[in-house]
Amino acid sequence: MAVQTSVNILAINPGSSSLKFGLYRFPEPADVLASGDIKEIAADEMGQAVNEALKRVSGTEIHAAGCRVVHGGDTFLAPVRIDDEVLAKIAQLADLAPLHNPIAVTAIDALRTALPGVPIVAVFDTAFHQTLPPVARHYAVPDDLNIRRFGFHGISYAWVSQRLAAHVPSAKRSIICHLGNGASVCALADGVSVDTSMGLTPMEGLVMGTRSGDIDPGAILYLLRSGRCAAEVDDLLNHKSGLAALSGSTSDMKKIVDAAMNGDARATLALDLFCYRVSKYIGSYAAALGGLDCLAFTAGIGEHAPAVREHICANLAFLGIEIDEPLNRAPRSDERLISRGRVPVLVIPTNEELQIAKETRA
Repeated sequence: MAVQTSVNILAINPGSSSLKFGLYRFPEPADVLASGDIKEIAADEMGQAVNEALKRVSGTEIHAAGCRVVHGGDTFLAPVRIDDEVLAKIAQLADLAPLHNPIAVTAIDALRTALPGVPIVAVFDTAFHQTLPPVARHYAVPDDLNIRRFGFHGISYAWVSQRLAAHVPSAKRSIICHLGNGASVCALADGVSVDTSMGLTPMEGLVMGTRSGDIDPGAILYLLRSGRCAAEVDDLLNHKSGLAALSGSTSDMKKIVDAAMNGDARATLALDLFCYRVSKYIGSYAAALGGLDCLAFTAGIGEHAPAVREHICANLAFLGIEIDEPLNRAPRSDERLISRGRVPVLVIPTNEELQIAKETRA
């Protein structure tokens, strides 16, 4: 009988201001050899952060490395091994994800320098949503504009959809809410993405930490005609909108919930609008799926804000959703059921780093 050789794979997950990493030993179930989260990183410090992560895992041989890349456009439909040509194409897609793709390029450059000869794989957030049907993929604009909806958070959705299948194997129609500083919702039929709230870029859809989410395109034209340049509008809608604009002070959901409970009117509006937008998407996706068999929450807010989950689900009883308050508010961080209604509602902690490692190994 052949003996399966173990393989050590480093996964790095660069965000706009942080770097998460994990070192895993395969075959599955993978052993976690190391993990970490380096926070408060400026864009020009990502290379240093990668080197810091490598320092923290030093002493263990790395056989391959995988890096999250937010936007793969129409070029990258699956994970791909990095070479000069691939890296150049990732950089060319920066206009579609200006907060993320340049940072990924920096991180990959640092990995290639520090790990010469080690295979490095790019794993794309957009790849999971290549299954979107035409009605969910297209905008009603001329074809020659070459713009369409891509969707994001795909690495997280891939992980959570697998875990959901383990918990509710009979579920055919599922909705996952990835709620963090960046937030989106995904509708899945038999585990396959059929619609998602983010579009051409990660700005579409839900209210987010500092991003506006859905907004009338005419409002953008109005801002441009009013004298703001494209860069100013980009900065306004990406960095100065969302929860931060609504609350007037913070994008931190915990602080917003606390302030709302103390009667702060702006925090209350921020909380209400955020939850309203999520519940509206859940309702519309249940219609698109022809019903709902299970609902899941993941990511920072989805996993750690029981008041937000309760608020979102308050008007969804017509779908068979009924939150169990003691289960929902129990101070736990594992995969768990939080409902008592016909449709199970679960909290599934995401594990993007392990998913990156698995896709890198494959």
